[in-house]
Amino acid sequence: MSAIPPSASQNLSSSGFQDFLPVMADKLGGDGLIGELCNGFNLLMDREKGVITFDSLKKNSAPLGLQDLTDDDLKCMMEEGDFDGDGALNQMEFCVLMFRLSPELMEASRFLFEEAFQHEFKDFH
Repeated sequence: MSAIPPSASQNLSSSGFQDFLPVMADKLGGDGLIGELCNGFNLLMDREKGVITFDSLKKNSAPLGLQDLTDDDLKCMMEEGDFDGDGALNQMEFCVLMFRLSPELMEASRFLFEEAFQHEFKDFH
């Protein structure tokens, strides 16, 4: 998988974007965080299609503080999250993308995976 294009991640940080996912995860727990991500998906999705399209992302991203992102940045985000190649983000793709855009959660996930892997295969050393 490719990384988030540098221009998109640079704009996220330079536009004052703050990664609140780790704080939300701490306060809400896993199930609560997923519920809030689903709420975010619902805010951004095209109501008729039931997915996030480029147009719905562009239209609805300003209230989330992403008004400074360019069309190219939004397209890059869409492409990064669009695993099935249909040009839109379904709910699962959106949730995965949000985790990937959160470096702190990605690092925590990597740590938990490595810890689980070592625990599971400790007898094979």
